[in-house]
Amino acid sequence: MISPLTPLEFLARSGSAYHDCTAEVDHHQRFTYAEMQRRVHSFGAALQHAGIAPGDRVAVLARNGVLPLEAHFAVPLIGAVLVMLNIRLKAGELATIVNHSGARILLGDADLVAPLAAVREAIPQIQRFVTDYGAFLAASCTAVMPHPPSEEDVISINYTSGTTGLPKGVMYTHRGAYLNAVGEIVELGLSFRSVYLWTLPMFHCNGWCFPWAVTAVGARHICLPEVNAERAVKLIEEEGVTHLCGAPIVVRTLTEYCSKRKIRLGGLKMMVAAAPPPPAVIRAAEAVGIELTHVYGLTETYGPHSVCAWHTGWDMLPEDKRAQFKARQGVPYTVFGTDMRVVDEDMGDVAADGTTIGEVVMRGNNVMLGYYDDPEGTKKAFEGGWFHSGDLAVMHPDSYIELRDRAKDIIISGGENISTIEVERVLYDHPDVLEAAVVGLPDEKWGEVPHAYVLLRDGAKVSENCLIEFCREQLAHFKCPKAIHFGPLPKTSTGKIRKSVLRQQAQTMAQGA
Repeated sequence: MISPLTPLEFLARSGSAYHDCTAEVDHHQRFTYAEMQRRVHSFGAALQHAGIAPGDRVAVLARNGVLPLEAHFAVPLIGAVLVMLNIRLKAGELATIVNHSGARILLGDADLVAPLAAVREAIPQIQRFVTDYGAFLAASCTAVMPHPPSEEDVISINYTSGTTGLPKGVMYTHRGAYLNAVGEIVELGLSFRSVYLWTLPMFHCNGWCFPWAVTAVGARHICLPEVNAERAVKLIEEEGVTHLCGAPIVVRTLTEYCSKRKIRLGGLKMMVAAAPPPPAVIRAAEAVGIELTHVYGLTETYGPHSVCAWHTGWDMLPEDKRAQFKARQGVPYTVFGTDMRVVDEDMGDVAADGTTIGEVVMRGNNVMLGYYDDPEGTKKAFEGGWFHSGDLAVMHPDSYIELRDRAKDIIISGGENISTIEVERVLYDHPDVLEAAVVGLPDEKWGEVPHAYVLLRDGAKVSENCLIEFCREQLAHFKCPKAIHFGPLPKTSTGKIRKSVLRQQAQTMAQGA
């Protein structure tokens, strides 16, 4: 009989093969794989004692730690569905998600759960709030009764950010989670010797499936509740961290801290996604000893779907050219049955010339089952049999894709398409620029013109005109920002710059002009 593909097998194996090896480190707590397996079983038994049955949804609202990590195994162990909640959302936003998911129990950090508990009448289906995880485990006095899963059972529901409307519940399956975790192992080179630092929120696409991937090889999880450069570097040095993941903002946070203190993180491998990393960010990372692997994907693709698979022949290229290659979104992951194309409006492949823009579409084992309780949204997302990302890209002659923009971010000025990513990369090349974002500013003559938002490095002083001239030296003048606003940039919980907020600011600015 063929066994179903499920991440539950990962802990079963590591709990035996690596039973006395450290599995989890969370502040002062350290657990071996044998202890982790026992805790997961106690967690599952406690959920069953609380009335959770196969198919029920279990919500978790917690910072990176043993609770969300162990939930990735305990919840599916009993056939329930894990709903990881974004800890940065407000109580009203969380209530909307909890109600839509139909979760019956919510576990999490006391301070994060308190605002939801205060509006309990708004989420009547929640039967219990659990804020003392240790006591919850200790109260379990019966053995867990595992529920045999099928590959197509839903293992988790992850909600999109909802920046363009109500968040959608993206359904992951046991099979998809298993295969994407294997892809992570291959692409980042994880092994039983690896030590993984949790700089990526576990609530984001189930931590890109790394709770399952790291466990699969018997590697060590180092939990970090929030990204703090000083704490992260200390853990990297003390625990011998070898791998981590995050958005470009995490890369910048670490590189800024290390470069100022002349700290070199030799041999540290980092997977970066969430937004195309500008070549300047890649160069800065390499300068402090971080080896970046650039991946691309969405919530609907279990996190990463493609990788900029590196060629040894590129090692000898000049630094700038090497960074340009590494900033591409690349080719599909090393996972069976995964595909990606760049297509025109008629679903035909665009020319692989590095110039013609089309939409990125995907299909395969690491594409979602669909949107929970949203058949119309699912149907629309899969028009033509492929998942439509909404991202615009070009296909290079070597079959590597490179993002040009989100469909909603592209600027059309006087009939010309302007890639905001292209303009942002030039801004990042200026030594005084720490962060940059470009959006379209409504214009009576041209329809739209580029408007930049820039955060300068500490102590830096550069004028608006100076930055605009810097861009004009490298870009066609119609692509260059017509104005620049200086100050902090709004971000999502995973470090993405919230261009929807900036577009609204630009719209308001134009109306007041």
